[in-house]
Amino acid sequence: MAMLSVTELRNGTFYKEGNNTLLVLTYEHVKTGRGSGNIKLKVRNIRSGAVVEKSFITGARVDEANVEKKKAEFLYRDVDSPAGEFNFMDPVSFEQFTISSQVIGDQAKYLKDGLEVMLIVSDGEALGLELPMSLVYTISETGPGEKGNTVSNVFKEAILDNGLVVKVPMFMKSGERVKIDTRSGEYVERVK
Repeated sequence: MAMLSVTELRNGTFYKEGNNTLLVLTYEHVKTGRGSGNIKLKVRNIRSGAVVEKSFITGARVDEANVEKKKAEFLYRDVDSPAGEFNFMDPVSFEQFTISSQVIGDQAKYLKDGLEVMLIVSDGEALGLELPMSLVYTISETGPGEKGNTVSNVFKEAILDNGLVVKVPMFMKSGERVKIDTRSGEYVERVK
């Protein structure tokens, strides 16, 4: 297995530590007055989803992860299966496959029929998925808007067509489409 210098670990890079595949979220090079510098990383364990901080000396090396990203289209969730598996299709070969709900985790709430995602695959095993930065949903239910609240930053709860509950501006009504940030789960803007 190839080795990487810790100075090559930039945001979005994968590396292995034991049996765990880690994704670098933030990279910081800290140089002290004397001696060598340190590399401080914030990493996410792809299997467990846990985010931890790591520190290495400048000359350290880590194992390179054999990770690739593949396009896949979400088809449906099999609610009858005990694991609650998610069914996807390869858009090139049209081959269908399932991924367990443990791999999908909290990202399941953003999935909708026909959504294209990037699967993170290592040694033939799906480790996770990468959603688009933002997705568009329709408001299925929300409280009434009030006259005069068209410019203020007052928010109310709305239930989207996928069951997700988000805070939207007071002027939004049922049936309107909104863009949601998949990283934070927050309202971004109204979609015409």
